[in-house]
Amino acid sequence: MTGADSRAAGARRPWESPALPVGERVPVWAPGAGRVELSLPTTGEALPMERVGDGWWVSPRALTPGTDYAFRVDGSPDRPDPRSARQPYGVHGPSRYIDPSAWAGAWTDDGWAGRDVRGAVIYELHVGTFTPDGTLDAAAGRLGHLARLGVDMVELMPLAPSPGASGWGYDGVSLWAVHEHYGGPEALARFVDAAHREGIAVCLDVVYNHLGPSGNYLGAFGPYFTAAHHTPWGEAVNFDQAGSEQVRAYVIDAALRWLRDFHVDALRLDAIHAIVDDSPRHVLAELSEAVVALSDELGRPLGLIAESDLNDVGVITPVDERPPARSPSLGMTAQWADDVHHALHARLTGESQGYYADFAAPGAWLRAYSHAFLHDGSWSSFRGRRWGAPVPESTDPRRFVVFSSNHDQVGNRAVGDRPAASMGDDALAAQAALVLLSPYTPMLFMGEEWGTRRPFQFFTDHDDPALAAGVSQGRRREFADFGWSAKDIPDPQAPSTVASSRLDWDEPGAPDHSRLLQWFTRLIALRRELGWSQRRRWPGVEEADGVITVAYDDVIVAVNLSGQERPAPDHGEALASWEPGEAGAGPRRPGVLAAGQTLIARR
Repeated sequence: MTGADSRAAGARRPWESPALPVGERVPVWAPGAGRVELSLPTTGEALPMERVGDGWWVSPRALTPGTDYAFRVDGSPDRPDPRSARQPYGVHGPSRYIDPSAWAGAWTDDGWAGRDVRGAVIYELHVGTFTPDGTLDAAAGRLGHLARLGVDMVELMPLAPSPGASGWGYDGVSLWAVHEHYGGPEALARFVDAAHREGIAVCLDVVYNHLGPSGNYLGAFGPYFTAAHHTPWGEAVNFDQAGSEQVRAYVIDAALRWLRDFHVDALRLDAIHAIVDDSPRHVLAELSEAVVALSDELGRPLGLIAESDLNDVGVITPVDERPPARSPSLGMTAQWADDVHHALHARLTGESQGYYADFAAPGAWLRAYSHAFLHDGSWSSFRGRRWGAPVPESTDPRRFVVFSSNHDQVGNRAVGDRPAASMGDDALAAQAALVLLSPYTPMLFMGEEWGTRRPFQFFTDHDDPALAAGVSQGRRREFADFGWSAKDIPDPQAPSTVASSRLDWDEPGAPDHSRLLQWFTRLIALRRELGWSQRRRWPGVEEADGVITVAYDDVIVAVNLSGQERPAPDHGEALASWEPGEAGAGPRRPGVLAAGQTLIARR
């Protein structure tokens, strides 16, 4: 894959000079190298590459699609292309040259108009455990289920190649490639095309704050990392020190390529609070401007969703507007709102340990649910300091993505247990209503829609024995302080940990699951009927005697968590009602909410 066809708007790389037709000559950036060779493992050749300026080198001849190749920098061993589109032999092996135009004629989504992130029903899934086969093609075979459910956008956990066959994807190292075990880049194109045929947009989770520890050879080519900053994963990606211009381009080009060449509709950016950039113009602001330009060029909406721990609306403030809080304006379309998750979880499960302590305090969950942030400049006990900034009333609540489950909040628990493992169906139904009919953009986690109780555990497949042992031991030590026995903690490297995390597709048809699936489907249908995706209304939220009431101008959501009958709030036509009990307990008395009942009605 050449870098010439994937670039930030308005940028020009040296190999793109009209005086130097590149064709399929492969470029690589190695500014400090005195010699770079193109290695062709099939023939055993090592061909000197041509220096073209500004640290760039190009191969001496064009490569044909399907050619395996690698680079040698000043006599180094063969190293994969930093902009490799395919790693057929894993993260340590040679790259394979592919041409995206090879599948350009196979697209069938010419009529696809795109989908705005804001207000969409998002569905997060992990390709490797979503189906028994664990591939993109197998996941595409389940898109009909998601369409019937009413999903607007599928969010794929990271697809970047990482060691072995199994992993969450957050230790990927080839930011331009697709994990071979998932089917490679062609399979991603087929998945996106199939999703668009079903009317479903695709969001890709990408990791630009760090790279994995195994198979990361970027440092052999140039100053991709800097010791000037540190992250939880070690040295930071170099976004603001010497040589950072091309590092920024490396990331921005990769992002634009998914959106343009693979027709992806949005990107979810992992842990942006760990992207350290002290330059005058933050790399994420530059990325957001490039995405806006590409959206205008393609004529369809493109979105950026940030995972941020900052509790600061500067993240979602357009770059040309002054942020109301501390962080710079980054121009993200939306951001995850972990505080809403923590608030709902603490209220519905009663958990109060760790960071749930603040959210279990009286009234805390109401504040978080109705304002997106609990920590909006208030004291955060688990951080040991004041944290965050208030959300202005003028903020569009759809810019916050909320959920009752996701890969982090489930998989980072000791045994990967979902809320369904400790909650009954009545509580799950209430939780679904509070998420799907919140003022925010809702997200479901795979299997949640039928109340699966299968865990989603943390798993890896490192091929370095020392690294594998370190991950397994570290996981046990992490939870020892919470009183967990080492034998109770699933070994991330064990095949059984992956197997136990796979969805069971026989479950949705079982009576105890199908009723919840119908409820989720009805709630999502209600969103459409009521034009929920276009709303920008902050509701009134209160709780009295165990009854939660979320009131909009025209609709009311009432949830009875008291364990007893309670008076129902005044309402008009009932739009949907979850009746407690396996099959409901018959007609309800007028004006009464049964214990465990959830009611959606007109006001």
